[in-house]
Amino acid sequence: MDLQTYLESHTTPMGAVADGVERWAHLNTPQPQMLCGPYEGRLLAMLCRVLNARCVVEIGAYIGYSALCLAQGLDDDGVIHSFEVNDEYESVIQRHLQKAGVQRRVSLHIGDARSLLMEVFPEGDRVIDMAFIDAGKRDMKEYYELLLPRMRAGGIIVVDNVLWGGKTMDYDTYNDADTRLIRAFNDYVQEDDRVENILLGLRDGILVALVKG
Repeated sequence: MDLQTYLESHTTPMGAVADGVERWAHLNTPQPQMLCGPYEGRLLAMLCRVLNARCVVEIGAYIGYSALCLAQGLDDDGVIHSFEVNDEYESVIQRHLQKAGVQRRVSLHIGDARSLLMEVFPEGDRVIDMAFIDAGKRDMKEYYELLLPRMRAGGIIVVDNVLWGGKTMDYDTYNDADTRLIRAFNDYVQEDDRVENILLGLRDGILVALVKG
């Protein structure tokens, strides 16, 4: 048994609906690896629950899998604002949310998150408890900067794919544009005194930033 299989076998499963969405992705999408998966999904759900999160932002919904995971940790009166730029996924996302029975707790916004986020959350209203960034890697820093002034003190920003298949730490081999930008983003957060951060070697790398007061 390899390490990942052992870890997942000792992690609370996400449930039948989430498993079904994962299977659907493998059968119907060209990039099923874009799902956060049940191991990372359980982490997202637990972070939500620990924070007693009532307001969660997700940038990059894909087919709705991570929203289902986040919803498992959400307070009963909470809401997830999920932003997805690709309108072709809208009906798929809605169908998966309905299967999970969480459609009333997820507000789906289709379009460019950079403009929509400012409409939904006016600057100065620091009401977001948790944010999950899993979208265009070249825009990580811009999403991060848009979210920070809208996060409550003690809130958490989670950023996916920060190891980029191991490329970000292999300076000698990889120097393409995406790798350089993600590498620069990791360095930027490390030097940002507005947060406390930890980079986890989970799946493709997860950066967790705790927003200071």
